[in-house]
Amino acid sequence: MRLSLPPAPSYYALDDAWGTCAPLRGEVSVDVAVLGGGIAGCSAALHLAKRGYRVALLEARHIGYGASGRAGGQTIFGLAVGQQKLEREVGREDAHRLFDLSIEALDLTQSLIRDYSIDCDYRPNHVHVAVKPRHVDELGLWARELHEEYRYASVRLLNRDELQEHVRSERYLGGLLDSRSGHLQPLKYTRGLARAAMTAGAVLHENSEVLRYENGREVRVHTAQGSVRCAHLVLCGNAYIGAVAPSLARRILGVGTYIIATEPLGEARARSLLPSNAAVADINWILDYFRRSQDHRLLFGGRVSYSSVQPPRLAESMRKRMLRVFPSLSDVKVANAWGGYLDITMSRAPDFGRLAPNVYYLQGFSGHGVALAGLAGGLAAEAIAGTAERFDVFSRIPHRDFPGGPLLRRPSLMLAMLYYRLRDLL
Repeated sequence: MRLSLPPAPSYYALDDAWGTCAPLRGEVSVDVAVLGGGIAGCSAALHLAKRGYRVALLEARHIGYGASGRAGGQTIFGLAVGQQKLEREVGREDAHRLFDLSIEALDLTQSLIRDYSIDCDYRPNHVHVAVKPRHVDELGLWARELHEEYRYASVRLLNRDELQEHVRSERYLGGLLDSRSGHLQPLKYTRGLARAAMTAGAVLHENSEVLRYENGREVRVHTAQGSVRCAHLVLCGNAYIGAVAPSLARRILGVGTYIIATEPLGEARARSLLPSNAAVADINWILDYFRRSQDHRLLFGGRVSYSSVQPPRLAESMRKRMLRVFPSLSDVKVANAWGGYLDITMSRAPDFGRLAPNVYYLQGFSGHGVALAGLAGGLAAEAIAGTAERFDVFSRIPHRDFPGGPLLRRPSLMLAMLYYRLRDLL
């Protein structure tokens, strides 16, 4: 199924000063071609160009069009799949390596922002919050696992009173604060990486949708108006990979996620909701997440759509979710509502690997891509340069196709999700 276009411009795009990169025309020859202009693709282009490779990046629409430029902007430790499940899949040693790499992704995000002077409104601190009593117990077990098993000392449990220092809402019973995670403006970050890649020597082409590629000792990548000859190809199409790589498309599903931005609240009122300016996410299966913007709005995300159809009356339904958390905002209007697709895997573990010795892919970030995708691009560059040990830790995670084939995979998943929706409600 071909995903429909995002329904509306995001709040992030309203005042963005990005120019345009010329479409690919004619035939060019480079060392590496990168498909996709999100965080993973731009990071791969940057890290490869820094190593001296000639790089061409091909983006079907514009840089940051997909999940990277429309996301909630939360940079979070760990992977979307739980560590215990990951240990069962790859063993304890590799699960620890993968966790450590997720922490490295947080540090890399901050170093890229600093090294390339990316103005993306980065702020530290993130809190996972408990909606119900069993969540309090789950957060306690999670904190113990992180401290004792993974030696991750940056997290701290918060009781209900302590949580008020970060989230002024009666909805939540406790929290898990991580000082190493944080939040940023994702479209600015993505395009900051793109500018850095161009400065390093990579050539970026927008409005250059890849239609197909031919593999061999030399790879040929074809668009409607041109082609690229290259020694290596990195596929970062994620939810939009489609017919370019059907075997990859079967292993991921594009899930619609949605966000609203309020009208400006003023600094004092915004601070009264989120005093420490931390990003927040609850731990329901269908979760709510939110943060303050640089211009003192509340950005509130939640809901998912497994049907590829945008929910009706999106702004109204999202506002109702927001008011469950912050009833005091009943007089506040929603200024923007938008959605986009993120790619999930069956296990919620990231899916990195090779389709051929010289064709790499990065996908399946499952909601943890803002930080992890930047690291993924760097790992792909390492692997192409001949040092693949860290990349191959991810490639050892087993993945399965979504069941049901092209016609039934979404309906079957929608039925499965009913269980989790009921679980959240109960």
